Formats: sequence, structure tokens, C-alpha cells
Amino acid sequence: MARIVILGAGVSGHTAALHLKRLLGSRHTITVVSPNSKWNWIPSNIWVGVGEMEKKHVIFPLAPVYQRKGIDFRQAKGVAIRPYGDADDPRPAVDIEYTLPEKAGQTERLRYDYLVNATGPKLRFEATPGLGPDGHTVSVCTADHAVEANVKLRAVIEKLKAGIPQTLVVGTGHGTCTCEGAAFEYVFNVDHELRQAGVRDLARVVYLTNEAALGDFGVDGMIFDQQGFQTTSELWTGSLFRERGVEAILGTHVFQIDEGVIHFESLDGEKHMLDFDFAMLIPPFGGQPLTAYDRDGADITADMFAPSGFMKVDADYSPKPYEEWKAEDWPSTYLAPGFDNIFAVGIAFAPPHQISKPRKTPNGTVIAPSPPRTGMPSGVMGKTAALSIAGRLKNGKDTPAHTASMAQMGAACVASAGTGLTKGSAAAMTMLPVVPDYVRYPTGRDARETQGELGLHGHWVKLMLHYLFIYKAKALPGWQLIPE
Repeated sequence: MARIVILGAGVSGHTAALHLKRLLGSRHTITVVSPNSKWNWIPSNIWVGVGEMEKKHVIFPLAPVYQRKGIDFRQAKGVAIRPYGDADDPRPAVDIEYTLPEKAGQTERLRYDYLVNATGPKLRFEATPGLGPDGHTVSVCTADHAVEANVKLRAVIEKLKAGIPQTLVVGTGHGTCTCEGAAFEYVFNVDHELRQAGVRDLARVVYLTNEAALGDFGVDGMIFDQQGFQTTSELWTGSLFRERGVEAILGTHVFQIDEGVIHFESLDGEKHMLDFDFAMLIPPFGGQPLTAYDRDGADITADMFAPSGFMKVDADYSPKPYEEWKAEDWPSTYLAPGFDNIFAVGIAFAPPHQISKPRKTPNGTVIAPSPPRTGMPSGVMGKTAALSIAGRLKNGKDTPAHTASMAQMGAACVASAGTGLTKGSAAAMTMLPVVPDYVRYPTGRDARETQGELGLHGHWVKLMLHYLFIYKAKALPGWQLIPE
């Protein structure tokens, strides 16, 4: 009987656990370690953050799902990996620290035959002084953050109703942030709420981003093929901003936030101040604080993890100029180098390079949107790791691993405002592949599969996906038929 340990129960880790149980039944043990007791469908936090959906509709408890499926669940966080075992036992192990209130602070060493690192991101609010819920801005990165964001947004709307002009800023809170898509969606939901409240004319709405161009989204933008004509995501996105009167400030690195004032540096090296009454700024992501040790207890963290804290996998991490990177440099199996039993999936793996071109200001400040790895790609990676592990347990350890490179994988993003069936609109985008491949495609992506559409129908898709993916995550009958 093999022991499989999964660190993290977000989209990637939870997907891996459910598929492993489906594929392996009770012949092997599957243990999920997560510091959170609840699963959160993060894309819908946007709606919670503007009061269009309640927190209870985007979360559910994990323990009952795992109990029903026969999956061992530990409410704890992984703190150390021992891929060679320890002095007392050569079997690989991971150290965990419990976050369950009655066991808080207690530790345990779990032995494993296969390990899936799906720990997700550390929200690095500390990278910018004053950023985040403990500072002067709000967030929608967690359901609780989103609830607080809505409370503060409502207070701003009440001031607007009283005739007091307000400045609302949405965007990225650091020059290396990812998830510009979440900020993009939130700014249009804020605009929608202001219009619904009849106070849009008194509000200044600003989109503050580290993207060098609108529509970059950390993937170097897209070229859409619409009815035989090509347009760029920059032009397409820019038209949405103009129609809604949203100001865009591009290429920014926010380096400090005081009460009511955002300090940022632009690509020309100039320092600026932006006064605000409400700000939702995405933090940069880092890897969760995991360390690694060899059998004698020597620290090998730098061998297994990138400086960002993300785990190295089967990618090309050799230094080379941005222009020399190729699609095949991206990972495909998500196996850690030198180990045939450790996978890192979702946000937990270290990207080999930026997808969008990194830029530096004259002051040497790096402004570079980080590669997105959330949502659909995370789910696909989790399933791919599960298929690889199941294949090896059934057919032998030499069975080739399954592959799912982001240079071959497509993704969809639906930015929707409003939640009703008859109201709301959405900007729906699809791209294939996520990582551009200029060898296979002249524009880097398949023009037939890379498109942008506007309208109520996209909003219906987003609403449908909300219910489908929560149904899937609850492992209800037929869940496996819903694609990642």
C-alpha cells in the first residue's frame, strides 16, 4: 500500500486528491494537508467583494467531503520536506504543523511514497509597506478579505450618495504582481456597483497596474481573431476602459501606501503620489515557507526551491535573455528534478521565466507581471499529477509521467460584473496556449482559439462555472465529468 501526501487543498491539490481517490480506490492512502478548514472558489470572491454574493456561497467545509470519500485530512501546514528520510528512517517524509485550534502548534512527521506540493501562494502583503487588510487597502484574495472589501466599498458609496466625491483605485500593489485578471474584473464590478447606486458621476475610478500595456495580463497580451479581423487585447481592453470612464495608469511599482495615499514609481523612474478613498490592490505572490533537508539534517532548500519560494520542477532554469526563452523551456510533468515521486503543481511550481517582458526603471526597479498559474491551469496540473501517480502505482514506477505544459494548455478567463440572470455583462477571453509558442504560431497563439467576446452570454458562463465547479469540488455524483 502506497502513501500519497498532498500539501494544499486549493484548486490544484483538491483536484489531485479527488482524482487519486477515484483512480486508486482504497488500495492506497491519500492524505491531504491544508491549514484551511474550508474550500474557497476564489474567482467568485470578486462578487463577494462588491456585495453581489454572500461568503457562504463561495466556501464549504473540506472535512465532510474527505470523510465521505475516504481521504485522510489534516488541518495543518507543511513546514519541511525530507525527501531522503531522516537518520532514523530512510523513508521520505514531510513535517506538518497543525492549525486545528485544539492541536495548534503540534507537529507530526508523515511518511510518503508520493508527494504533491500544491501549497498555493503566500500573499506577500509585507512586500509593500501599508498594503493589505492590515494596512490601508483591501483585498479579494480570500473570502474574508472580500467581505471586508465590500463593507468598505459600501461606506464609500454612502459618501457618494451624500454628494462627497471619492477616488477608488483597483489594481496591483507591487511591480511583480500576478493576477491582473482579478484586478481587471474587480474594477469593472466596482464600476457596475457605482452605476447601480446612481453615483458613478461623482466617482473617479483608477486602474493602477504593473502591466506595461492594457490587456497584458502577465501573458504578454493576446491577438484576437474576430470575424476574420485581427485585433490586440490591448485595443480590446482599452475600449472597455474608455466606455466606462476608468482611468488606467500603467507600468507601476507601488512601493508604499499611507492612509489615503499610494506612492508608486513608473517605468520612466519618476515617483508619484495618488490620493484615494478606497483601494483594492492585489499583493505579490511567493512560495509558502517550506524548507527541505537531506537525511543528515543539512538544509537543501536552495536545491529544491527557487529564491521566490516556489519549487523547481522539470523546467529550464538556466539564465538566458528574455528573447531566447522558448515554449519547450516550460515544465510538462511537474516532477521535482532528481525525484520521481515529488510533484509541484498550480502556483507551487517555479516558472522558468516571465511570459511578459520584464522591464526596469532607470532606478533599477523591476516592473514585471508574474506568470499566472491559477484556475484552469492549476486544475489541469493537479489532475495530471494524479494520473501520473496512479499510472505508476498500477503499472510500475517506470511508467512515463503524464504531461500538461502551459505551452500547450489553453485557458479561459471570464471577467463578469453583476450576478443575475438578466443583468450584468462579461468580458470573456480564451487563449491557446497560455505560454506563447512563436515556432508553432506566428502570433504566439492559435488564432482560432484565442478570442475575446463581450456580452450577457459571457456573464451566464461565469455564473454557470461558479455552480459547476463548487459542485465538482464537493465531489457530488458525476463530478469527474466536469472538466478542469
